[in-house]
Amino acid sequence: MSGLSSDTAGLTESDGFHSPTTAAVPIGAATPKQPPPEARESIHVRQLVILSFWAIVVFLGLPIWWWTTSVFRARLPLQEMENWAEGKSCKPSFPLEIAIESPSLQEHDIIRILRATQHALDDRNDFAPHHLRLRVGNNLAATNDSQQQGKHETFRQEERQYGETALTVRLAPQKGLTTARAELQPHSPLLNILYPPALVTPASSTSFPLANFVATKLQNLFAEEQAIIAHALTLNPSPYGSHQPPASAGQLSSTLTASVASPKDLRSGHTRPLSPELATRLASRATRALRYAPTYHITISLFTPNAWPSSWEIESAIAEYLTPLLESASIISNFTIDTQTQLYASFSPSVQEPQYDADRGVWTLREEDLSSFINAAEWPLSPSIGAGPTLNFIIYVPDSSSTPLVIKDSQATSWLIPQWGGVMILNPSLPPSRKGAQTLSLSKDDIQPALLVFSHQLLSFLGAPESPPSIPLQLQTLTRVRAASLFQSASSTMGSLARLTVALPSIAIPRTVSTAVEVTLSHLEATCSALKAGRFSAGLEHAKTAEMAAERGFFERSMVGQVYFPDEHKVAVYLPLLGPVGVPLIMSALKELKRIWTTRRNSHRGP
Repeated sequence: MSGLSSDTAGLTESDGFHSPTTAAVPIGAATPKQPPPEARESIHVRQLVILSFWAIVVFLGLPIWWWTTSVFRARLPLQEMENWAEGKSCKPSFPLEIAIESPSLQEHDIIRILRATQHALDDRNDFAPHHLRLRVGNNLAATNDSQQQGKHETFRQEERQYGETALTVRLAPQKGLTTARAELQPHSPLLNILYPPALVTPASSTSFPLANFVATKLQNLFAEEQAIIAHALTLNPSPYGSHQPPASAGQLSSTLTASVASPKDLRSGHTRPLSPELATRLASRATRALRYAPTYHITISLFTPNAWPSSWEIESAIAEYLTPLLESASIISNFTIDTQTQLYASFSPSVQEPQYDADRGVWTLREEDLSSFINAAEWPLSPSIGAGPTLNFIIYVPDSSSTPLVIKDSQATSWLIPQWGGVMILNPSLPPSRKGAQTLSLSKDDIQPALLVFSHQLLSFLGAPESPPSIPLQLQTLTRVRAASLFQSASSTMGSLARLTVALPSIAIPRTVSTAVEVTLSHLEATCSALKAGRFSAGLEHAKTAEMAAERGFFERSMVGQVYFPDEHKVAVYLPLLGPVGVPLIMSALKELKRIWTTRRNSHRGP
């Protein structure tokens, strides 16, 4: 083999042949075989296939996915909602119109007394949103029919101008009196001021005894209402709207005793202290009162430990003694009533048997047993009937062998269970000839004391103040208090909804929420305007509508469901579906991009 190579080399050189300058390929080495170049048509087809898949994903798949999975969020006026929650949009005020009239004084004397009284009230008032405005009422000193008719027309115009009249003060001179005296009518908004005739003349330019007396009486009448409204308007709103846990009686009493801030005090950084007596009354009111509801259900039950009385005239008694109050309170809430009778219903076994008090001749129950008097295991008392809260009023007729039955020490026959109802021990009055006999039936007059007690307890459950001791004034106060609390609650709910919308950007906001917000804001504006104008009944109606719309918007069912669907759940759903489809698409696209980049780089280097 080597000889052959030498000869060949020599032959080549002798013959003048020159070999090319290439390296010799070793014998036995395999040269790698390159694939034939890919046709341009195949490259074009592959690129079209990849682009078509990506076009389907981008232009068809993504829009369908976005359209089917996107969360609709209606536009809400967030800044306006926050302004209402912070009290920037409107500051409600409660101007109470007090009409002053007199059957004997001339109108210029009444105006002089009115101005002096108004000046005294303004000097003593330290809570500007709640203030008393005095005006001349329907003066009864007109001398003829034309004057009387003209004054009635003036009175009607003033009613339209000023709004509702909260109280009428009637000045009446009375001889023989040494000091002025006030008499408040229990069933009408009328305050009679009886005074010595000499008090009409001012003692000096700076002293007017009659005006000071009237101002003091008016301030005392509305002091509790002013404190309740001040407390309602300055409560810190809950971050969850109007649904905040109620404070205990001790915490509320200490808070109220410490201070109730007025807008003037808030600007100056000071607070206005309350008297301990007033703070205790406000704490007691907040403890026993029910939360506002558009409708309350009242259940009146008759329980007796034996078979008597087996009948009672409850329908006629309700119509005469309870229905008038419910009709007057219908502007605040609606009421439904049902009755029931339970025979052989003894009180709870844990209660000690009544003890006979020989000194007083009565049977007594211990006060510590009153909390367990209700026999919940055997007495058919439903906790709730219908949509609204249920108030249970129980009439218990004891056995004739333990009559009369009273509470030990206090000698009372009724008590109130906060936020639940009331109990009345009814000892039927029998003639001496029937002492110890059993009452077979309860007449309307027998039931009257129980229904009168239940009427006062009902006002307590609704949140009416204890002062003034006049049912019309208490209902008026309750109207203003409910309007203030509902206004504050709806405003607070709007702020909570705005903060929730910002904090959870993935939460759905349906159009029903947007509509509810619009209704709430419009009725809040109407409420504020009506309260400033002294039209408290209209203000309460708007406040109730605003509160219901705010609650409906905040607790929208479809919106609340999105709160409990975190992003981790979305990843867990999409990853098993998109992984097998996305990986081939991405890898093929990367491979094709790499080929294009390599081809262009080689073409730039040249041959």
